Amino acid sequence: MDGRPRVPEQRRPGSARNAEPEALRFGVLGPVRAWRGGEALATGSPQQRALLAALLLREGRMATAAELIDALWGPEPPSQALAAVRTYASRLRKVLDPGVLVSESGGYAIRGLGEGALDLVQAQDLGAEAEKARGTGDLTRARALLNEALDLWDGEPLAGVPGPYAETQRVRLEEWRLGLLESRLDMDLEQGCHAEAVSELTALTAAHPLRERLRELLMLALYRSGRQAEALAVYADTRRLLAEELGVDPRSGLRELQQRILQADPALAEPSAPVAEPPAAPVRPAQLPASVPDFTGRSAFVDELSAVLASAVETEGSVMAVSAMAGIGGVGKTTLAVHVAHRARASFPDGQLYVDLQGAGPRPAEPETVLGSFLRALGTADSAIPDSLEERAALYRSVLDGRRVLVLLDNAKDAAQVRPLLPGTEGCAALVTSRVRMVGLAGAHLVDLDVMSPDEALALFTRIVGAERVTPERDAALDVVAACGFLPLAIRIAASRLAARRTWTVSVLAAKLADERRRLDELQAGDLAVKATFELGYGQLDRVQARAFRLLGLADGPDISLAAAAAVLDLPLESTEDLLESLVDTSLLESAAPGRYRFHDLVRLYARACAERDEQPPSERGAAMSRLLDFYLATAAGVYAIERPGDRLVDHLEPADYRGLAFEDRHRARDWLYSEAMTLLACVRQSTAPDQLRRAVDLLWATIDLTESGANSREYEATGASMRAAARAANDQRTEARALVTLANGHHLTGRFELADDEATEALRLADAAGDPLPRCWASNMLGIIALYQGRHEDGEKHLTRAIESFRSCADRPGEASALCNLSRIRLSMGQTESAVSLAQQGTDMYDDMNHALKGANGRYALGLALTQCGKFEQAAHRLEEALSVFRDSRQRLWEGMSLFRLAELDLAAGRPAKAATNAETALTMLRGIGGEWRRGNVLTVLGRALTGIGQSGRAQVCWQEALEIFETLKVSEAEEVRALLRPHAVA
Repeated sequence: MDGRPRVPEQRRPGSARNAEPEALRFGVLGPVRAWRGGEALATGSPQQRALLAALLLREGRMATAAELIDALWGPEPPSQALAAVRTYASRLRKVLDPGVLVSESGGYAIRGLGEGALDLVQAQDLGAEAEKARGTGDLTRARALLNEALDLWDGEPLAGVPGPYAETQRVRLEEWRLGLLESRLDMDLEQGCHAEAVSELTALTAAHPLRERLRELLMLALYRSGRQAEALAVYADTRRLLAEELGVDPRSGLRELQQRILQADPALAEPSAPVAEPPAAPVRPAQLPASVPDFTGRSAFVDELSAVLASAVETEGSVMAVSAMAGIGGVGKTTLAVHVAHRARASFPDGQLYVDLQGAGPRPAEPETVLGSFLRALGTADSAIPDSLEERAALYRSVLDGRRVLVLLDNAKDAAQVRPLLPGTEGCAALVTSRVRMVGLAGAHLVDLDVMSPDEALALFTRIVGAERVTPERDAALDVVAACGFLPLAIRIAASRLAARRTWTVSVLAAKLADERRRLDELQAGDLAVKATFELGYGQLDRVQARAFRLLGLADGPDISLAAAAAVLDLPLESTEDLLESLVDTSLLESAAPGRYRFHDLVRLYARACAERDEQPPSERGAAMSRLLDFYLATAAGVYAIERPGDRLVDHLEPADYRGLAFEDRHRARDWLYSEAMTLLACVRQSTAPDQLRRAVDLLWATIDLTESGANSREYEATGASMRAAARAANDQRTEARALVTLANGHHLTGRFELADDEATEALRLADAAGDPLPRCWASNMLGIIALYQGRHEDGEKHLTRAIESFRSCADRPGEASALCNLSRIRLSMGQTESAVSLAQQGTDMYDDMNHALKGANGRYALGLALTQCGKFEQAAHRLEEALSVFRDSRQRLWEGMSLFRLAELDLAAGRPAKAATNAETALTMLRGIGGEWRRGNVLTVLGRALTGIGQSGRAQVCWQEALEIFETLKVSEAEEVRALLRPHAVA
């Protein structure tokens, strides 16, 4: 026997394969209950439920009256015990279906139940199937089955059922549940889900402090999460607890794990290819751009690449196939790759992934961003996508394990950018295109699509210029031929120009070609010019197509949406789509995805040159970019208004003459904001002309949510810095103040309070000088909350009082509510709890009156803090959980993490250290990479307190030590608090 509870006669398939819709169902993994279909049945008194439970757990066998009496009352039954058993049985017969409760020879049994009629039966079957799946190596299925089994528990088994038999069974069922849970957690760690397991294991070890297997799993999860010191502290806590409670040492397995951690045993590292849970429904991405219908030539390359891809699926035990094609834009590398990928689709039935890595541009795509989009395309929920590059890459490989997927990585910068994006398992393949050869991509099949290889191109250049000039500057010469695209014509033009100019060095020529604005002009000599390649296509366009080609090339950004393109061209959406699709047919424009378009780098340069040369009147270039800026500003203002009804910011923005998109649903509006983030910010950076600068900064201000999500914080901050510089250069105090508000907000959210304080102070000064009321309101409000974080409560109160007055003078009720909630936190820190509750309630009520869900969550957050301080824990928890739900729905990861942190503080105050530890652990994970080190230090401090409360003082010390290092680096007052926590444990 394997120790699992068994009820074989009732649970075996086939006993009632055609169960009626109104079949009986029973539950014992919680309160003892019965249902007929969806209707709950009355199971009577506790003793009557005890009888029912005893019969259900008898495996369909007959129980004698004496056995049932012993089960219900033990060795001292009442005098009328037998009559009571008969009465209970009679009552149950009336409730259950005829023939279910049978009596034989003075005993009773329950028989004839349908398949899955008892929740315990379902759990047993699921557990058995999980064992089989694990035995065959299918950990994903095994985990899913165990989770399904564990979900059947509804609290304590046989809850409220009296009697010695029920008590014995409760212990046995709980032990079995813990065994299933340990098996599932063990598989979690095998699949690389160690970071997620830490919170659950922390709570479980608090609930079952003497269960060594849970402690062992917690040590391993912490070690794999990079928290070695905490892992060793768990062992120390365990050894101390076992000695105090039982007078024994940890078992050998736990001791061995401690030694392996001390030795940094490589075998303990995260599994090399963990398998992630698949989505609920199989997702087969088909992201390949359309293949041109008249693809011709390149037959040798097509056959060669097709053979490499076929090897990934036809050769047993083969490794992942990777082909890397080097080339420059306009020579057909993407077209070839897409054609080959479509030809190979049948060999990769589980889907095809595609991405433009923008390696030739100034801002190559970040691998973690690409992995996020790939995981979503493969069916992974946003909430399940981890933050770090390493964790995303591991999950990506896990999701692809066992699938046959082709990945096309277009326009890569270098091998380092590509490596995390490779599937890594047999049956999959990757096609990579790049402007450089992927010599650092181990195991890749390299193909040079250009007419010449780099070596051949360099040899040609050297023969024309002369080895005596090239050899000393070999790297510069490689830059030249790379800039020429390894095209023989371009190389010959460049080399001929250098040969005719004896005073030039190779570096001079390389510098000339490095200037993208001049590159096409430099690559011409006599009647030979690279432009001619593009001129042929451009000359075949009609007047409307040519105008669209020129104007669309003006916009920066990785691509452009159909709606944004319509704004640039000042055309209806339908006409714009027809026009852009016709340009795609000429290969002068590419279809990046449905509804999105892009230029190749050199083609974009050519399009801009055409715009400067041909666009008449010349003012149309500025008008086109002005319409694009207006489109983004109008749409962003609408998104802001949906998220923040009643907020006056939209009334203080520069007017936009061109209409934007309108959204009725806040989720669609928010989706637009995040999907357009990179192109929108590129438009802001590009809009520094005097007539555009104010609108550009206002666009940045209206999209301030991009900072709080953590998704685009770095790009947003860099854009804010560039716009502040542009405003200062233009001597525009009003615009500089607004740019400073966006910068200060970003810096305060990342914990750089001194910098944020300086910027907000300067923004306030400039706003006063310019007579611009709203930045003055925002800056005062921000200075108040920064003062709170820095412990300058009197200063904070002054700033926030001014902010409230300023917001009121602007009739900005959401702003006033925000300042009231912030003032509540100041008063709370000053010990004025009644005032704090009143102010936070006042701000929250104002938000609710305006139906302001997102900012209302900020109000509830402040109210939850104040109520916690008052000891009203239930009300505080309700408010914080409401805030958490809204922040999670609004993708505000920073505030989602902070809400969990505040719930952890509340749990500590309410005497629930285990729950506090779970919430603090989750908050620590949520705040990874956002919020700054100061917030991380505060979470670590609370986590340490919670761990102390559940007897894990060793781990607590590790957390406090890390928090102390953070606070000492930041030179903040919180360091002294942490020193006090560590002081009793300090070694003399």
